Amino acid sequence: MALIKSISGIRGTIGGKPGDTLSPVDIVKFTAAFGKIIQQSAPGRKVTIVIGRDGRISGEMVRNLAVNTLTALGIDVVDLGLSTTPTVEVAVKMENADGGIILTASHNPKEWNALKLLNKEGEFISAEIGAKVLEEAAKEDFNFATVDKLGSVKVDDSYLKKHIEAVLNYPLIDAKAITSRKFKVVVDAINSTGAIYVPALLNVLGVEDVIVLNKEVNGKFAHNPEPLPQHLTVLSNEVVKHKADLGIAVDPDVDRLCFVCEDGTMFGEEYTLVAVADYILSKRKGNTVSNMSSTKALKELTIKHGGEYYPSSVGEVNVVNKMKKVNAVIGGEGNGGIIVPDFHYGRDALIGIGLFLSHLAHSGKSIKSFRSTFPDYFISKNKIELENGFDIKTIFENIKNKYKNNPVNTEDGLKIEFDNDWVHLRTSNTEPIIRIYAESDYESKANHIAMRLMQDIREFM
Repeated sequence: MALIKSISGIRGTIGGKPGDTLSPVDIVKFTAAFGKIIQQSAPGRKVTIVIGRDGRISGEMVRNLAVNTLTALGIDVVDLGLSTTPTVEVAVKMENADGGIILTASHNPKEWNALKLLNKEGEFISAEIGAKVLEEAAKEDFNFATVDKLGSVKVDDSYLKKHIEAVLNYPLIDAKAITSRKFKVVVDAINSTGAIYVPALLNVLGVEDVIVLNKEVNGKFAHNPEPLPQHLTVLSNEVVKHKADLGIAVDPDVDRLCFVCEDGTMFGEEYTLVAVADYILSKRKGNTVSNMSSTKALKELTIKHGGEYYPSSVGEVNVVNKMKKVNAVIGGEGNGGIIVPDFHYGRDALIGIGLFLSHLAHSGKSIKSFRSTFPDYFISKNKIELENGFDIKTIFENIKNKYKNNPVNTEDGLKIEFDNDWVHLRTSNTEPIIRIYAESDYESKANHIAMRLMQDIREFM
């Protein structure tokens, strides 16, 4: 059981003792701390916070605690109910709200939930504000409202339609071209809100033949909810069985996106961003950003289109900050996260689906042939679980010394270059693990590099 506090929010397992897990006491404490900070940012007036949740088993319980805590502080709440992370982000701006809370543990298993915290721009709060939330929560110095000044709750289920309409109206989305291809699509909705949002979007884009797997929104995930190849074998089989043109998989809060080709093979989650960037850069010249655990294919593609590529530290807020700094026209993360800045600064699978299908429709190719138009690199993604007491800083310092003759970047963990290959080691913001990602032009080479570094880590442990 765990409770993790980071720039990605307050995340933990349900059940157990306060302080060790995301218990009711912790939900109230961290919600109150965030609410207090939002109120301090707008002295003298009543503030509004938008809230929405994914389909997790614990979602309603966490929602009730969070909403009641906010109204007890005197904050008005706009409750979107079952929603997605990008929809809440969009709603904060549309509502002119002062902040937002998304109740989702993203790709984590069903026993997890989290409070993802947004500022008034509908973007994840900064590390500085995050530190203040932790500080206020630790102090537990809250001043709740009197009965005459309690906040109100407005339930608003209109944002499914509003978000999808915004995607449809985005200038580079070509619904006519998508409709003309008469795509047949299988969607793995992983028993969460993707079952509501993704089919609705596809229908509006002119995709009428949609088969939805795991469509009951009950949070009892049919498989590990992280959209990785080893978890998508059923989707692959169903794409082949139904003779579909492609498969689509999202995570429980619909901010990560990956595709399956017509023969059941993976398009590659790293290449979701690459394909969308290729489409946008063909229409708009500009710069791109991805985190340093993402494929080098984006850098090569950006240069080919006449732009500049910039790496960032891992984490959506870090990618967004770098995108703003370099005025990027597209960015995201290699885990299937697409950020389209003039749509909104957040990972959004819905705008990603619209842009990807527009590009695929214009190509006139099958998705398998479409994939062959991009570079073919392999990233080996691995992790080592951590127990309490390990000195990560010392471990990384020892590895850095071992590879001191190689180019090493320490901006975010350790990134070590080996000629045209690389390996990135970093602790996760969301789980007690070290992630080890390695990329090469051959899968065996990428795996070999990753295994070598995992052995180094274990030796220094």
